[in-house]
Amino acid sequence: MQEHDEPGGGSPDIGSRRLASLKQFQPASRSIWARVDESDWNDWRWQLKHRIATLDQLEALLPALTPSEREGTRLASRKLSLAITPYFSGLIDPADPDCPIRCQVVPRLPENDRSPWEMADPCGEEGQSPVPGLVHRYPDRVLLLATDRCAAYCRFCTRSRLVSNAAGYDFHPALDRQIDYVRRHPEVRDVLVSGGDPLLLSDDKLDGLLGELRAIPHVELLRIGTRMPIFLPARITPELCARLRRHHPLFISVHANHPRELSLEARQALGRLADAGIPLGSQTVLLRHVNDHPAVMRALMHKLLACRVRPYYLYQCDLIAGSAHFRTSVRRGLEIMDSLRGHTTGYAVPRYVIDAPGGGGKVPIHPPYILSHNADRVVFRNHEGRVFEYPETPDDPAGDRRLSITPPLSPARSRWEES
Repeated sequence: MQEHDEPGGGSPDIGSRRLASLKQFQPASRSIWARVDESDWNDWRWQLKHRIATLDQLEALLPALTPSEREGTRLASRKLSLAITPYFSGLIDPADPDCPIRCQVVPRLPENDRSPWEMADPCGEEGQSPVPGLVHRYPDRVLLLATDRCAAYCRFCTRSRLVSNAAGYDFHPALDRQIDYVRRHPEVRDVLVSGGDPLLLSDDKLDGLLGELRAIPHVELLRIGTRMPIFLPARITPELCARLRRHHPLFISVHANHPRELSLEARQALGRLADAGIPLGSQTVLLRHVNDHPAVMRALMHKLLACRVRPYYLYQCDLIAGSAHFRTSVRRGLEIMDSLRGHTTGYAVPRYVIDAPGGGGKVPIHPPYILSHNADRVVFRNHEGRVFEYPETPDDPAGDRRLSITPPLSPARSRWEES
């Protein structure tokens, strides 16, 4: 197999034929589900009912489980339940213990280890929750956790302390109190609905929740964070899309980590959301042996764009307890970002961020393009390593004063209503 290297560093371990396969939109394999009726297979409720959730079911899917996977599955109830939709299981290569889909959802023994710097709540959400299930970290926006369940469970889940109820966490969102908090805080103009996965809610319940938020005059923007088009594309029904389009401006952030996740079914589901007028952005977690190679990351970003999804965030893996085997170095993340910037379209370049441990919020991490900066000039490099200078301009001391006396704009909702 012919190998090739990548700009920005990285081992030459991605063969040309393997890379070509990552760029294709293939349907998920039916594998052990071959005899299932097509109408059942395409019914998202059937998919949820038949999730792989026990060791026996997992062994039927993957007869050659590794000792680490078998023991990790036995211990899964201590932290985060096992759940894999039949559809998503069809993306797993049963012959490859290092399959990048497999290692994201099949428990392994190292997730029961805990490093000294790892935390149950790495993003510090508990300390910034004025009511249960609502996080108010940034001045003008809040995170509303609408459910504690997902269609499948990522083994590196940042909210494993809350989701799946594996160890009796018994988290139940207090939706009335959460909505009332938003209603009483006029500075909140943006609400991100997440969880768990809010698209697991019924059409009626989700429609009602979004409707209540949309009825609050100072809420200008609604967002949903979901992995459903990836884990369970059948959930993205025309009926759901019709409900969602009632609540514009509505944005959806889709969590995708590997090109293989963007199957033909996922592409069709994302297309239905885009056709409903919903802008789509992506969130990706940088994961060891999953996507920590420039060629794999570029293939993922290109496929996202082909699915009408704008790459948005690339996250350094949070310091969640039991995730050390997933984490790469920040140096590796910077190399991958260097391999994207200038080497592909700017639309394919996400923001690389670290969610500051303990509740500091998202902090952008950039490759060192600026080499020096003083009162006279900025010296910087481009994607080729060539060095350039740009003359620095003195700040206008009167500029801030002029800005400070500019009349404030009326609220956006008022401007729309007046027009």
